[in-house]
Amino acid sequence: MDENKETNWGEEGEQTAQTVGSFIWELVRVFIIALAIIVPLRIFVAEPFIVSGSSMVPNYHNREYLIIDKVSYRSHEPQRGEVIVLRYPKDPSQYFIKRIIALPGETVKVDQGSVYIYNETNPAGFKLEESYLPNEGITFGSNEPVTLAADQYYVLGDNRLASSDSRVWGILPEEDIIGKVWVRVFPITSFGFSEKASYPQS
Repeated sequence: MDENKETNWGEEGEQTAQTVGSFIWELVRVFIIALAIIVPLRIFVAEPFIVSGSSMVPNYHNREYLIIDKVSYRSHEPQRGEVIVLRYPKDPSQYFIKRIIALPGETVKVDQGSVYIYNETNPAGFKLEESYLPNEGITFGSNEPVTLAADQYYVLGDNRLASSDSRVWGILPEEDIIGKVWVRVFPITSFGFSEKASYPQS
């Protein structure tokens, strides 16, 4: 009788070990599959980004959680008015959030608190109407015009009085653009998709 009990206990112990082993293997398998899906998505498709600072107030605030679209710019060029996440050209380990103001081949000038764009369509230039700006739309900066090469952009923060941008550190090479802001996830009360600003004269 005692021998049977010992035999049964041994079989049950072996079955329990097999069950635990199967469970652990399932967890590992699920983890591997999740990594195989999530990692490529994050590298090539979309990436989370947390806003740090006040350079984009009142349109984006500190600690807001965003999802960045990294795919769209493979099929079309960045557009004026789009909000993007970029690598800071002077320190690629830092990520900034800014708005595209001037495009490759254009000339941009800050004059008397406003931004002016000169391009083939508007050789005499036009004033950029920026209804999304705080501070009564005042933009401080050098009066010197800046002409962009074929792979360069001019970017500014919406909070012009508290933004380190192209007025401070210069033009943005296209290669430093990570992607455009796609959706604001958090806070939930501000959830929504990002929309490109429109400029009638452009």
